[in-house]
Amino acid sequence: MHLSHLMPLRTVHEALADNLPSPRRVVLGALTLTSRYCLAPLAGYTNLPFRLAIRPFGGLGLATTDLVNAKALLRGSQKTLELIQTCPEDHPLSIQIYGGNGSEMAAAAQWIQEHGASVVDINMGCPVNKVIRNGCGAAMMCQPDVTLEMVQKVVEAVRLPVTVKMRLGWDDRHLSAPFFAREFEQIGVAGVTIHGRTRAQGFHGAVNREGIRQVVEAVERIPVFGNGDLRTCEDVDGMMRETGCAGVAIGRGALLNPWIFAQLAEWETRGTVRPPATYEQRLDFMERHFHWLTRLRDERHACLTFRKAANWYCKALKPGRVLQQRLLMINRVAEFDELLGEWRERVRREGPPPGWQIQPAIAVPSGPNERW
Repeated sequence: MHLSHLMPLRTVHEALADNLPSPRRVVLGALTLTSRYCLAPLAGYTNLPFRLAIRPFGGLGLATTDLVNAKALLRGSQKTLELIQTCPEDHPLSIQIYGGNGSEMAAAAQWIQEHGASVVDINMGCPVNKVIRNGCGAAMMCQPDVTLEMVQKVVEAVRLPVTVKMRLGWDDRHLSAPFFAREFEQIGVAGVTIHGRTRAQGFHGAVNREGIRQVVEAVERIPVFGNGDLRTCEDVDGMMRETGCAGVAIGRGALLNPWIFAQLAEWETRGTVRPPATYEQRLDFMERHFHWLTRLRDERHACLTFRKAANWYCKALKPGRVLQQRLLMINRVAEFDELLGEWRERVRREGPPPGWQIQPAIAVPSGPNERW
């Protein structure tokens, strides 16, 4: 699980981040986060290579892994272990688990504690059928007694802070998040993250900030993190002001702008936001991300994994059809390096492609029942 030999590469942007004053800190049990801006889990994207690529920029208080099944973790599933792969430079880190059995969830939390994570996060928000059909994820919001008993077992099993990520409720008629947050605080949960939609919404419709505010008002001491539709510093500012939340968890917004945590830290402490990254800096970030993958995986696996991210980079950087097809079919590190060299040369010669500064739409699942 640990990869102690890895050391992040540094850039001018990272050196600048060292000089930022510290933003407001948030406390989760015995853990004090250096900022209130967190990386939310995003399946297939916010893995160890991506986290190592963004951490040196600064401003990131806590990152969370993709959700993993407690039973699979205890079984030692190779795929599950890859999802929570980490190293000493990747801290503080929260590992997110889901399951329908309290004893298994408690045992998985103990496993997480023994393997060096900083926080155990319980998923109560995933809307996907393969998760909720077993009473897990967002379905936990429909069975309060079972859920409270399970969460208490996890809290009592470990010394680590235990947090919960949930939605506002199952649907608009059952907005149970304030109830759960209040009860969780009483049994020792250290903090909650609220995605401002219901399970019935999936990822459609507007985030209900008033609903998040009701969760904030339902607790006495523990921090509440707002989540959903946070793409810019202005979005975060609005979330903070309208809900009173202690912090935020950003997922797809970090894909749009990997510098967002550093920008938020500067915005909070200096009242200014550095200019957006240049086209060349975005190419540098893509290169860093790719090469972290190649350090952590064999060449073939790294290239296959990168193809999903490559699709996103192409939407954001608009390289043109020929380069895009080549990037999406990368099989070797040498191919990537050659392609990137040609790409940079074209940018030096012709300038960045028109319209690249326009943020592309972020793809989301089409509804709560989609298999993703």
